Amino acid sequence: MGKDSHEIRREIERTRDRMGDTVEAIGYKADVPSRVKESISNKVDAVKESISGKVDSVRSKVSGIGSRVSGAVPDSGDVRRSAGRIVDMASDNPLGLVIGGFAAGFLLGLLMPATRMETERIAPLAGQVKEKARDAGQEIIDHGKQVMRDVAQTAKDSSQRHGQEIASSVKEHARDLGSSVRADGGRALEPS
Repeated sequence: MGKDSHEIRREIERTRDRMGDTVEAIGYKADVPSRVKESISNKVDAVKESISGKVDSVRSKVSGIGSRVSGAVPDSGDVRRSAGRIVDMASDNPLGLVIGGFAAGFLLGLLMPATRMETERIAPLAGQVKEKARDAGQEIIDHGKQVMRDVAQTAKDSSQRHGQEIASSVKEHARDLGSSVRADGGRALEPS
């Protein structure tokens, strides 16, 4: 008996601790549902974090787009002026407006599905009519684009002319004020 009872008790305690850890590890490995649940929970948390980051990224992009769009959208005064120019152009060129309206209606009619009777009676001519309508529609669209370019150029020229008139008026008033101040020796600017 080479071992003392205290030493044997310590060894038994160490063995119990190791056995307790081993039993705990075996219990964890045997508890498959809990491990699966823990694994799924960890993966769900990771996905939530990933989605949250992506949502924040999308929000910031949408916010940036919103600010750019609000800067690009014309104010109500610009819209009113443009509408006024369009009305003026329509009154200057009523025939163009009528032709454009007719062409738009005709093109919409071509886009609608054909009835059985139309298919039976008009089918032989439909290809030719559609081709001519496309050509006429393209000419009208090209003409409309040119008219809009002309309207835009007219508006630009008008605003430049108006700006120059205002600038020259301001310069003239400044000269008159300067002359008046020099003539009065600065007394015109003193409070009464």
